[in-house]
Amino acid sequence: MEYKRIILKLSGEALADVNGFGISNETMNEVADEIIDLVNDGIQVGVIVGGGNFWRGRTGVWMDRTTADHMGMLATVINSLALQDALENKGMPTRVQTAIEMKQIAEPYIRRRAIRHLEKGRVVIFACGTGNPFFSTDTTAALRAAEIEAEAILLAKNIDGVYDCDPKTSENATKFDEISYLEVISRGLKVMDTTAITLCMDNHIPIIVFALNEKGNIKKAAHGEKIGTYIK
Repeated sequence: MEYKRIILKLSGEALADVNGFGISNETMNEVADEIIDLVNDGIQVGVIVGGGNFWRGRTGVWMDRTTADHMGMLATVINSLALQDALENKGMPTRVQTAIEMKQIAEPYIRRRAIRHLEKGRVVIFACGTGNPFFSTDTTAALRAAEIEAEAILLAKNIDGVYDCDPKTSENATKFDEISYLEVISRGLKVMDTTAITLCMDNHIPIIVFALNEKGNIKKAAHGEKIGTYIK
């Protein structure tokens, strides 16, 4: 199945440089090229970028959770502005919309305006998560996908799918080609948080999990090719 409107969820870590921090210029430009290819193919693209390459809320264990999460929201803005710049340098009109108002640098998130941008062939990047602490950018991806009526979430990570255990620590880890929402939850698989998976399940939004570091994977997933893991 080829999708007409998708949410692309990029993990911050997948955009990081070789030291696992900051932004890899090469990766950012490769992602921008693939997004532009999708738009040129007639696919409407909304993007959500995590902030883990700058800050993870759970890192600040000594810090108030709300404060830590607000800092994480600001990290997503840094990544969103960087992606916007990479896209616009290549001639692709792009809008960043933030769940927390910062009108000097981005639009506030307004659902109807976001959909109108998509219909006009612009890429819309959603920053600041949901605007609330205690909710991840995975949950934001599920929420925005439901709001703008996206047909799928493309979950680009630094791992090539969903496994029954951590492939970094277990040689016997087995990758799923396809798995149900309920099985992800019951097995406690850490592909997305439970809130995000449940929201996708309630709204019948499939999730395709794949590796960002393999060139062409975003386009393959958007065009319905079988890569990574399909959650339905």
